[in-house]
Amino acid sequence: MNPNQQLIEEFYAAFASHNPDTMASCYHPDVIFQDPVFGILKGKDVSDMWHMLIERSKGNLEIEFSQIIAEGHSGSAVWVAKYTFSSTNRNVVNVIHAQFEFRDGLIFRHTDHFKIWKWSQQALGFKGFLLGWTGFLQNKIQQQALHSLRKYQSGKS
Repeated sequence: MNPNQQLIEEFYAAFASHNPDTMASCYHPDVIFQDPVFGILKGKDVSDMWHMLIERSKGNLEIEFSQIIAEGHSGSAVWVAKYTFSSTNRNVVNVIHAQFEFRDGLIFRHTDHFKIWKWSQQALGFKGFLLGWTGFLQNKIQQQALHSLRKYQSGKS
């Protein structure tokens, strides 16, 4: 296993054991993260997001990962998150395809791809089924996620 594969393995092993500090140590200080829920986050916002999500899961988060590939300056993995969405108390099983770019031996760019409509159906129920495919609801989801992150950050010392 090459160093970048080991880095991805370390990142997801830390996630599976609910250790956001180790996850953050895998990131470059100028990291850029992107997914359908949070949009684009940079730098400290990325590690704060993982801290928030793990803290709010209250131990009700299961992470599985596989298909780790890394060659040169890029890599990928598939991971599955199983949790209860706190706002609706609904169970979610989200299959995510991650892409990575590496710089200075760390993850510089992390992009997660998943079907937002499928996620919204699980997390939001009937409303997600009806409107989850629309730009309107997708924008609302992203606005709420960013609001939650900012609120979490403002509550930290």
